[in-house]
Amino acid sequence: MAERTHVRTARLRGLLAAAAIVALTGGVAGDAAAQDWTQWRGPMRDGTVTGFNAPATWPEGLTRQWSREIGLGYATPLLLGDRLYLFTREGDDEVMQALDAATGETLWRTAYSAAFAMSPATNPHGEGPKSTPAYADGRLFTLGISGIVSAFDAETGERLWHKPAGPVEPLYHTAMSPLVVGDLVIFHVGGHDAGALTAFDAATGAVRWALEGDGPAYGSPQLYEFDGARQVVTLTQTRHVGVSVETGALLWERPFVTPYDTTSQTPLRHGDIVIETGMEMGITGFRVVPASGGGWTTEDVWHTDEVTLHMTNGVIADGVLVGLSQRNSGQYFGLDLDTGEVLWTSPPRQAENAAILRSGETIVSLQDDAQLLVLGNGRTTFDPVARYDVADSPTWTQPTLAGNRLYVKDVDTLTLWTVE
Repeated sequence: MAERTHVRTARLRGLLAAAAIVALTGGVAGDAAAQDWTQWRGPMRDGTVTGFNAPATWPEGLTRQWSREIGLGYATPLLLGDRLYLFTREGDDEVMQALDAATGETLWRTAYSAAFAMSPATNPHGEGPKSTPAYADGRLFTLGISGIVSAFDAETGERLWHKPAGPVEPLYHTAMSPLVVGDLVIFHVGGHDAGALTAFDAATGAVRWALEGDGPAYGSPQLYEFDGARQVVTLTQTRHVGVSVETGALLWERPFVTPYDTTSQTPLRHGDIVIETGMEMGITGFRVVPASGGGWTTEDVWHTDEVTLHMTNGVIADGVLVGLSQRNSGQYFGLDLDTGEVLWTSPPRQAENAAILRSGETIVSLQDDAQLLVLGNGRTTFDPVARYDVADSPTWTQPTLAGNRLYVKDVDTLTLWTVE
């Protein structure tokens, strides 16, 4: 039984504190509706930010408004209006909670028991969930680190339905983030060689369809349309697949196996070109096209082995993929998506991992070493504009940007920074 705690006075305290912050900072809370973050990688699921007010000149330092311990994990904070939603671990419980976005105070908290045994290979990454929740129609959907699927009421925190973890977990535990399409919420559940890309009814949790027979990867699915056909496109443990949204039927597949049978990439699309990459696999651009005998097939457009992505997901800026290659101990690069040409690379040894976002002509990269790097648009060169230290422990979580605010989660602490 989930434990739900409502903090009844937090709302009033939050409103009073928010008013004080507005007075002190000139509108930190007032722009809370600048942009809602409802899912993994932001509103459009591709790392593109439209509601962040990047300054013309970045200041010498950011302003810390508040900081609080929030639990373990790498799930991105969701932002909806004046509320933040966080999915973390505290002891043997997984916890979903709502915070006041201006003050960080808890509005509600729901916990459920989720004890599990970590794989030794994942010890450096910690026990917290790695999957970012998704929000739609007043509900929050989560995937726990052992595979527990849950739906919560976003207003009250009530746990509406849940599905227990399967008998086989992914080797490195779960990391994919759910995709909501209409009245469906799509997860890849199960473990090695025994998983299923599964569409649940968002209201009831009933299984609407399942594509079985392949273990999950650690990236997340995308919804794309090709010639009028809506398809769920995702990487699995051994394949890149396109699946019918309506029926779950497999429409096309192409082999994709990386060292250790794992990839953390969420597909990206540039025009009609889908981007495919993974650990030591280089980067390929391919098209999804109707097959001559009916159905669908894929055709490669270009491939490069000069750079590759592993755990870092890139962003597209002016037709250029900007990412952090795992090679040379972490090296930023810009790749022309029309031709596959590598336009530039940074000096080596930048970071092991980075969460990269784009806002207009600005690229923001939160590195795992707790340094926030600001770059120019990335079309022609590696162009560092500013660097900030934003946490006291490693930062593997994608930040949430809105207005002049940056919500940064490290191992167990959430901090609100503002750009003045």
